[in-house]
Amino acid sequence: MFSSFFSTSAPTDPHAPNFHPVSSGLQPSELFGELEPKDTEWACPGGFAVETQIFYTFLEDGTSLMCQVIHSSVGVWYPTIQFTCKIHNPNTGETAWKSVNVANFVTPPPGLDKRSSKADQFSITYKPSADASTPDGYTIRANLGDDLQISLDVTRTPDAPGFKVGKGPRGGFSDFGTDRANPEGYVVHRFWPRYHGKGMYIHKGKAITVNGPGMFVHAIQGMRPNLVAARWNFAHFQSDAHGGVSAIQMELTTTEAYGPKGAGSGFVTVNVGSLVLGGKLAAVTAETRYPNEPLPENAAVVSRAEHSKAAIDPDTGYKAPAELVFRWAAPSVVADAPGAVDATLTVDVGELDAPKGLIEKVDVLAEIPYVIKTMVNYVAGTKPYIYQWLNRATLNVTGPDALIPGLSGGLKVEGIVYNEATFIS
Repeated sequence: MFSSFFSTSAPTDPHAPNFHPVSSGLQPSELFGELEPKDTEWACPGGFAVETQIFYTFLEDGTSLMCQVIHSSVGVWYPTIQFTCKIHNPNTGETAWKSVNVANFVTPPPGLDKRSSKADQFSITYKPSADASTPDGYTIRANLGDDLQISLDVTRTPDAPGFKVGKGPRGGFSDFGTDRANPEGYVVHRFWPRYHGKGMYIHKGKAITVNGPGMFVHAIQGMRPNLVAARWNFAHFQSDAHGGVSAIQMELTTTEAYGPKGAGSGFVTVNVGSLVLGGKLAAVTAETRYPNEPLPENAAVVSRAEHSKAAIDPDTGYKAPAELVFRWAAPSVVADAPGAVDATLTVDVGELDAPKGLIEKVDVLAEIPYVIKTMVNYVAGTKPYIYQWLNRATLNVTGPDALIPGLSGGLKVEGIVYNEATFIS
């Protein structure tokens, strides 16, 4: 186990690339990799790894409902499995938060495959499609205590398949270490960019109906979190306009230790995303930015998150954003709607003394299991924080009219965006 904390073997060439981003070597036409059944199965890796399934759903009144299962391994210790749930109502300002260490976690449950899991406190059951015209989905049932129960069915939008960046079993992977065939660590994301959630949750005895859009992600960090990234950005935009629109982005910036020329050449930013337009998966984006190498404004593929306004937050010591700009551009992946797709989302989250839509500044070390917290804190000395926001926003988008009538002239799509900015070191 301790070899994962303290590496004693140096690469033959200290300046060899030791980070290999998911977009490496992919042409614009190769970015969309359709999910295979194994891609969203629970891997339950050993060593130091965190695997998660997360369902983000928006209710009709703008409330955000997040359900997450986290499988955390720390060396030789038995894994810790948590079910977490965060509900935020922007109209009342109320936030409900639950994090439960579950017992008797099993995957696969009897009669199911490893896309499903269960424990004493929850079950998540994958529902395969009956035929090509019927989308697949998940059934989520959770009893997180006397004050919170969840019953939710999510069904993937029929014309928005799940995706990863790149095809085949290695699609979605960014690898750490000089030998990509035997990486020191990795990060992988697989997405459903849009689904419909239907059901209810009961909070403090009150039943709340769930009926709205959302997204699903299955991700693994096969490495200590503080080595994977110094920063993360995440955006999740949904709208029911024009037959269904979504825009999602996941971005990480490596630590200084991992980059194109070995240790000291890091702070490489990797961004993956997608656009659903007219209910169809219209574009998959992926872009890598290296330090001191500006990106072209009019690249064929753009996938970027920018903190366009920011200031030092005395509470955390980090430079927190006041405004974020997310940008997507790529060729359409819809066969009968060829052409370029381009979208921009500007999110005003307010100044530090007048925030807009701030749900919480999460002190991560206060939330994760004790054993992991001890190792991360004392071995790495990190102090991670996650800023979480929920706001109304407008997606400015252009693309082929075959996707949405009038799209070639540009459309403003009103919707809801949940976004996070994470600072680790």
